[in-house]
Amino acid sequence: MARPSKFKQETVDEICQRLSRGEPLAAICRSEGMPHDSTVRDWAAAHPEVSLAIARAREAGEEWIAAECLQIADSPLTGEETEVNADGQVVKIKRADMLGHRKLQIETRLKLLAKWNPKKWGDRQTLEHQGRIGLEALVAGAGEDD
Repeated sequence: MARPSKFKQETVDEICQRLSRGEPLAAICRSEGMPHDSTVRDWAAAHPEVSLAIARAREAGEEWIAAECLQIADSPLTGEETEVNADGQVVKIKRADMLGHRKLQIETRLKLLAKWNPKKWGDRQTLEHQGRIGLEALVAGAGEDD
């Protein structure tokens, strides 16, 4: 006999709210008091309205993450780089924008977006074909050896 479902609309609402702020489902479900992510997927499969709510929340979350990328790009972050000699003594301290760190943050978010929704966020790829296709190519190619 299967265990009774612990489905609660309040839990779904909280999950959707957090998804809409760009938080991944796996991270949400690791939080205390949250169901396992497979349970949430089961709820979505059993309840079309839950599936639709999650899909909408994820779409909003993608937009949130894209906006976050712009905010990271537009906000310099000053940090310190220290140069240490062989003895472990600090030789030089340089204060500067942590450009490499910001680039990594943006790149990671964009790659996640492209994985989650490649049609919207992935790189556009085009396929070009030259030459004849199908039966026409076979017929045309048959006479070329003569």
